[in-house]
Amino acid sequence: MEGSGAQPVGGAAAAAAAPKRNNMDYTLAALKLFGCQLAGATEAPPSESDGTSQAQMLYGIRFQRVWLQGVVVLADYRDGAGHILVDDGSCVAEITLTPKEAEGQPWREGMYVMVLGSYSGKESLPRANRPVIKVHKLVDLSAQPDRESMWYMEVVEAFNFFYLQFSAASPLMKR
Repeated sequence: MEGSGAQPVGGAAAAAAAPKRNNMDYTLAALKLFGCQLAGATEAPPSESDGTSQAQMLYGIRFQRVWLQGVVVLADYRDGAGHILVDDGSCVAEITLTPKEAEGQPWREGMYVMVLGSYSGKESLPRANRPVIKVHKLVDLSAQPDRESMWYMEVVEAFNFFYLQFSAASPLMKR
């Protein structure tokens, strides 16, 4: 289940056997978030399996990917690949597109999109303090009625049912 942070069936052995591409650990859930929540993310300690850390921590949950939704406020294709800025109502996130995603320049201002991609706090800090997400999946949800209100409910539900239990157990939250 997206956002649950739960390990797949089979435990540590299955997690170790999961595919990794470009240092991405696909056993880690993509967190459903508002962009402003990423300001609280910290670099995760090295993982036990490979001794390196490309991950972040938020609410006591290790993650590499995030899931955001919002309105495209700027689309820039000047560099061949492309960048779009997405306003999710809490902040504006910079989304970096692959050349394949930018092909035909389908993303326009005013579209409501779902973004799934990798997040790196190190890349986000120097850029006007906005989250930078390298897109893995980008979907136009403009035609979906009630998309924005449903998204707000999904993020709150994910926090209440999944993230809150981890944040309550986190030593940082007990202060």
